[in-house]
Amino acid sequence: MEALYTSPYFGVALSVIMFGIGVKIQQKTKSALCNPLIIAIVLIVGVLLIFKIPYDSYNVGGEIINMFLAPATACLAVSIYTKLSILKKYWLPIIVGCIAGSLASMVSVYGMCRLFGLDESLTMSMLPKSVTTPIAIGVAQAHGGVVPVTVVAVIFTGILGSITAPLLIKLFRVSDSVAAGLAIGACSHAVGTSKAIQIGEVEGAMSGLAIGICGIVTVLFSMLI
Repeated sequence: MEALYTSPYFGVALSVIMFGIGVKIQQKTKSALCNPLIIAIVLIVGVLLIFKIPYDSYNVGGEIINMFLAPATACLAVSIYTKLSILKKYWLPIIVGCIAGSLASMVSVYGMCRLFGLDESLTMSMLPKSVTTPIAIGVAQAHGGVVPVTVVAVIFTGILGSITAPLLIKLFRVSDSVAAGLAIGACSHAVGTSKAIQIGEVEGAMSGLAIGICGIVTVLFSMLI
């Protein structure tokens, strides 16, 4: 048994299988609450606890998956390229919107951390919660943050965004596809972008664009804090 779970293929296979189960459950239930990522996390934790498998053994394969996070994010440039005409037409609102979104996220997090008396380390861990994981980790490490806390904050933010985005679009009657996509990408990075792609091509492309712009803006803003 030990030879099985110490193999890097174990972590990869377990992650893929559990995420696949999550996708099937969401397709059956049609519920936004049945997010495949949440289901996969719960199932993987359950397997590790039941079979008493050390997290470090699982994470050998998990690190392989993490290695593909940055390239997978970069692949969103393909969808952005297909909507290049929209980018040229609305370049100023797009940039201003992403700056406003990043600033709102960081200021609100900083203010809440100060309100609840969190120390500097935890504050810097939470600050980049709305950008994609590779950038968030880099920002947290550069400012003395706790990387595991950052990862959890990023995942939670992404899942929350992917669940609530369609509801908020309807609630606030957002009819502009560009605005909807930018809002999703600015708030909930790659996980939210996966939902934006399901909503529409323009929303998906703009959400992917927001990931890159907001990532750069967050890095620049973090230097001022």
